Amino acid sequence: MNSENNAKRNNGNNRRNNYHNKNQYKNRNNNGKNSSRNNRGNGKKYFNSNSKRNSNRINVNGKKYNKPIQKTKPSIKISFLGGLNEIGKNITLFECEDEIIVLDCGMAFPDGEMLGVDLVIPDFTYLIQNKDRVKAILLTHGHEDHIGGLPYLLTEMSAPIYGTPLTLGLVENKLKEHSLLQSTELITVQAGDKVKLGKMTAEFIHVNHSIPDAVAIALHTPAGTIVHTGDFKIDCTPISGGMIDLNRFARLGGEGVLALMSDSTNASREGYTPTEHTVYDSFKNLFQKAEKERIIIATFASNVNRVQQIINCAKKFGRKVAFSGRSMINYMKVANELGYIDIPENIIIDIDQIPQYTPQEIVLVTTGSQGEPMSALTRMAFSDHRKITVGTGDFIIISANPIPGNEKSVGNVVDELLKKGCRVVYESMYEVHVSGHACAEEHKIITSLVKPKYYIPVHGEQKHLRKSQDIAVSLGIDKKNTFIADIGTQLELNENFMKELPKVPAGKVFVDGFGVGDVGSIVLRDRKHLAQDGLIIIVASLDVYDGHVISGPDIVSRGFVYVRESEDLMKDIKSTALYVLDDCCDNNIHEWGVIKNRIKDDVSKVIFNKTGRSPMILPILMEV
Repeated sequence: MNSENNAKRNNGNNRRNNYHNKNQYKNRNNNGKNSSRNNRGNGKKYFNSNSKRNSNRINVNGKKYNKPIQKTKPSIKISFLGGLNEIGKNITLFECEDEIIVLDCGMAFPDGEMLGVDLVIPDFTYLIQNKDRVKAILLTHGHEDHIGGLPYLLTEMSAPIYGTPLTLGLVENKLKEHSLLQSTELITVQAGDKVKLGKMTAEFIHVNHSIPDAVAIALHTPAGTIVHTGDFKIDCTPISGGMIDLNRFARLGGEGVLALMSDSTNASREGYTPTEHTVYDSFKNLFQKAEKERIIIATFASNVNRVQQIINCAKKFGRKVAFSGRSMINYMKVANELGYIDIPENIIIDIDQIPQYTPQEIVLVTTGSQGEPMSALTRMAFSDHRKITVGTGDFIIISANPIPGNEKSVGNVVDELLKKGCRVVYESMYEVHVSGHACAEEHKIITSLVKPKYYIPVHGEQKHLRKSQDIAVSLGIDKKNTFIADIGTQLELNENFMKELPKVPAGKVFVDGFGVGDVGSIVLRDRKHLAQDGLIIIVASLDVYDGHVISGPDIVSRGFVYVRESEDLMKDIKSTALYVLDDCCDNNIHEWGVIKNRIKDDVSKVIFNKTGRSPMILPILMEV
């Protein structure tokens, strides 16, 4: 009886299990109806997920397929080590999934407050700390504010450098000077090339600028595409290289761009930047005016297209061309070797050959358009050039606009040239210069083509960056999706957000002679103090046992007053210092730090009361 009952129960269970197994497939397409009731017998708990499963399926030609699972894209970090709120020193880092790409590595020239400093480079601390993650250094073009810092970075780390032929030709010269060429990998690319760099791919896009071979960079990363314009303008009739590749910018915009980083240097100027061809017409007119004079033209050494036009004019008017200035000679040598400048036969002469020709047969192309203290034109203006003397009969053209901060230096050079009887054409007197940077309307074109989600203005002072931001907002980009960074800013970009991260180490490093970074704010402060008020040195010899004065104090003045005409003041300084030394001896004060500070304080009061000046006071004490 029991066995029969067990058999019946087992048969009943089997029938129920078979029933549920048969209906399990049906329940998948039953939109979840009665699913928990129908599946009780198999011991599993089912949730109503059929609607979700159906929503993840797509119908193609009557067949259903699972939708591909979309993964969240990673973020990319952008670190700004230079080039913001300043002119020059451009360098930017892109970090994605533990890999770093460096874009440009420039330098800047010192301003008037940086006494004795030769040049300024970025602080590479953060980059050197992460040097093992650096995949490459990409260069947009060959201007000093984009390549000038490379030798100083490459003494601390190494990475392959990618650039166009002219850019790397100029870099090669720099590395030779610093004995770094053999240890550096230089890889030549052309506009249109794409280079795989770990998880990121760099695409080089042709743009117009004041130097040939300039490119923008489209960085294709796991986080999305970042477009960095480099320095650019839109020139429909360039001297060389063809028009900017607007078509590629438009296609990138159609594919989707996460962020656009745009050169902002000329964003505050309305309209369009004129074509370089306008300068040639001005040169022709000026050459005609100076038909009986020697012509001297100062321009940027890197402006190869400008020099080409000068050579073309010289040929038309039957003049020989000579170059002055080390950087000018170097640039022309590289440009000629690589075929970026067309030089007719027998038109170039050495500067030493100038006396063999009449003034009306000569065009001298020189550096010094920015009034740099050691440039060729400045040395000519102040009668310090070894081979060229200027004066009446010289027609001088400054074919450049002063970079912000250089206006006074350029003005001083112009004044000196005019005093010597030269005729000088400068700034806006004639159209002898056009910028290599885009104006407002050109910014609108590039931004409209690229259609970025985020907009980050770069390259310029605060007023330039703000104007660039305003242009982007006027085109419909949400202001929340724009960002004005500063040196040291680290920005995280994601398809869903943009946020500022804690700052990274960044700033200015001063190069003075062979010293890099050994001149800081304290040294500059002392130099400024010396330059403004001069120096007083107080020297005395003290007895090694009781500290009484054996000889002195003697007073030495440098840059303060002329001693022979200020003998009474020198006596007062000496008597004050002697009083302090005797008083310290009488009171058993033998700590030199205390004695020196008392001398500085008391002598400073005497000098200020009598002259209203505060020179640097340097006590020197010796024990005998």
